Amino acid sequence: MSAATSGARRRLLTIAGPLLATALVLGTAACGGSDDPAQPGGKVKLTIATFGEFGYKDLYKEYMAANPNVEIVERITKAEDHHKNLAAHLATNTGAADIEAIEEGWAGQFTANPGKFYNWNDYGAAEIKAQWPEWKWQQGSSAKGEVVGLGTDVGGMAMCYRRDLFEKAGLPTDREAVSKLWPTWEDYIATGVKFKNANIKGSAWMDGPTIMYRSVLGQQPVGIYDGDKVVVESNPGVKKAWDLSVDAINKGLSGKIAAWSADWNAGMAKGSFVTLACPSWMMAYIQSQAKESSGKWDIAAVPGGGGNWGGSFLTLPKQGKNVQEAAKLAKWLVAPEQQAKVFRALGNFPSTVSLYEDAVIKDFKNPFFNNAPVGQIFSNSVKTMVPQYMGPKSGDINTAIINGLTRVEQGKQKSDEAWTQSLKDVNALL
Repeated sequence: MSAATSGARRRLLTIAGPLLATALVLGTAACGGSDDPAQPGGKVKLTIATFGEFGYKDLYKEYMAANPNVEIVERITKAEDHHKNLAAHLATNTGAADIEAIEEGWAGQFTANPGKFYNWNDYGAAEIKAQWPEWKWQQGSSAKGEVVGLGTDVGGMAMCYRRDLFEKAGLPTDREAVSKLWPTWEDYIATGVKFKNANIKGSAWMDGPTIMYRSVLGQQPVGIYDGDKVVVESNPGVKKAWDLSVDAINKGLSGKIAAWSADWNAGMAKGSFVTLACPSWMMAYIQSQAKESSGKWDIAAVPGGGGNWGGSFLTLPKQGKNVQEAAKLAKWLVAPEQQAKVFRALGNFPSTVSLYEDAVIKDFKNPFFNNAPVGQIFSNSVKTMVPQYMGPKSGDINTAIINGLTRVEQGKQKSDEAWTQSLKDVNALL
C-alpha cells in the first residue's frame, strides 16, 4: 500500500501519538502471532499486522472459505505506530504477528536486520521472483540477498481533486483541463491561490504539508539517502520539497489538517480540502472515508511529472510458529490475481509488472472517481518512475522533517528556524 497509507500508502507519516490500534477481527482477537504450532489436522490461527487500508478483508474471507482449517486475524495500526511496534517486538522477541506488513519508507530498517525474519528464499520466492520489477525486489531484500518481504503494491502518482468545489470556485473540472493547470508545483500553488480567492467557505486548497512534501520528494532522483549516506542537508531535492511546502503554507493554502487524523478522514467527505496528491493507495483512503462522495472526486496528472510514494511488503517474523501456513497465505495475497482484485476494489496499484498491460488493469475505470481511467493513469506513472533508494532511517527522518513543517504551519517557528531544528533532529537519529 500501503501506504501507504500511507499507508500511506502506503506511507503514513504523522506525529507520533498514543498507540491507536484498531483490531479488525475475523475470528478472535490476538495480541501477537500464533502462540503454538498447529497440530496435524487442527485449526491454524494466523495473525497479520497491517496499517492503513490494504484491502484484504474480502480476500481473507475468500481464503478462509477455501482453507477451512485457517482462521485469519488482522491487526490494523496507524502506520508509524505499526513500524515502531514491530521494531519493539523484534527487539524483545515477542508480540510480532505471523505476517507483518512493512512500508517502503521503513523497509530499509527491517531489511538491515534479516535475521529477525524468515528468508522468503526458503519458501519459494525464486519461483515467483519474475512477478516484480527488480527495484521492488531489491527494496524487500537485504544487502546479502535474503528476501525479507514480498511486494504488495506500488505508489505511482496522480492528483485527486474535488470536481464540485472546483466548479464552485470557477476552475475547470475536466481532468484534462485540470492537469494543464499545474505542470509544475509552482503552478499548483498559483492555482491554489485562485481557489483561495474564490472564498469557498469550509474548503482549503490542500490538507496540510505532509502529503505535498512527500509527493515532491518522491519525484526527486535522490531522496533522503544517496547510497548509504543520509544527504538531507546537502540534497537540493529535499530542500525543494521543504520550500514548496512552506510556500503553500505561507500563501494560506493549507487547511491545517494533519494527515491520517480523524479530521483528515472526515475532511475527505466534507470537502475540507479540495486537492490531495494521490499515490494509487490514496484512492482506497478516499473511497473508504468519503463513501457518500462518489462522483465528486476525480483524478488529474500530478504536478512535476511522475514519481512514486509508497508501496509495501509482507514479511514473516521468525517469532511465528506456523510459518508454512503463513507463507502460503502471504504468497496468495501478493499473487497477481489478488493484487488485481485489490486494485479494482480499492485502488492499491499492483506491483506485478505483467498486469500493467493486462486489460483487467489497463482498461479499468473507477466509477467513484467519475470513471477516471485509473489503470492507465497509474500504469503510465509507474512505468516512467525512477525508483528512489530508501535507507534504514528514511521513515524516521521524514517524520522529523514533517514535524518541522508542522511547526511552520502552526506558527511556532519560521521556516529557517524549523529547517535548522529539523536538521538537528535528523542528525540525532543517525
